[in-house]
Amino acid sequence: MSIPAVLMRDVSYRYREAAVLESVDLLLNEGDFLGIIGPNAGGKTTLLKIILGLLEPDRGSVEVFGRSPREARGTIGYVPQYARFDSSFPIDVLDMVRMGRLGRDRREGARKAREAALAALEHVDLVDQASQQIGRLSGGQLQRVLIARALASEPRILLLDEPTASVDTRIGQSVYGLLERLSETLTVVLVSHDIGVISRYVKTIACLNVRLHYHHSRELTPGMVEAAYGCPVDLVAHGHPHRVLPSHPVEGG
Repeated sequence: MSIPAVLMRDVSYRYREAAVLESVDLLLNEGDFLGIIGPNAGGKTTLLKIILGLLEPDRGSVEVFGRSPREARGTIGYVPQYARFDSSFPIDVLDMVRMGRLGRDRREGARKAREAALAALEHVDLVDQASQQIGRLSGGQLQRVLIARALASEPRILLLDEPTASVDTRIGQSVYGLLERLSETLTVVLVSHDIGVISRYVKTIACLNVRLHYHHSRELTPGMVEAAYGCPVDLVAHGHPHRVLPSHPVEGG
């Protein structure tokens, strides 16, 4: 029996007095491509940070490939939601991607780091931009560079927090297509608000709003969405480019 990529049992996390995650159970098999949707402040980023070992749950256990998140950190690649930097900073694409090798064996030579960075750029179709100054890239190119930086560490699992938040729909779909290809050799966990779009690319989908609703399937059921978003669903048409959530009363409106 293979070891799960991620195994979370009864995980809860509170920030001050507010529950951010409550009784979360998740079994993610190696090779899966999981999309996680849910409202703002529903705990999605916190869930990723717990898998990364950046946060410790208040209750419950977490394993990544059978080890604690901190022990398994070298197997995890991470693309955060926001990457803020000075666009005029004199660093080229290749050097930025090489930063993904930081923290590895200090005896590793520059040649090995360069080869790994170029291989990562090959994965995202940006080898021809290796010498380009980072501030000259388009939004979509920059997002691919950030993915390449995470890939440069040669991870077994890739976590991405809203990777298309700062790009338009067309570019966002190309990023999702890239992640679908990467999922052929990696385990991928993607947090996104694009409910209709990601369901065309992921293998399984979950809804998270403090509690996780997950059925090891890519089928997005009305009950899952209603539980996460707190409103009924008129249409859940799997494979279509949209989901329809009907209008519903808003407090004070």
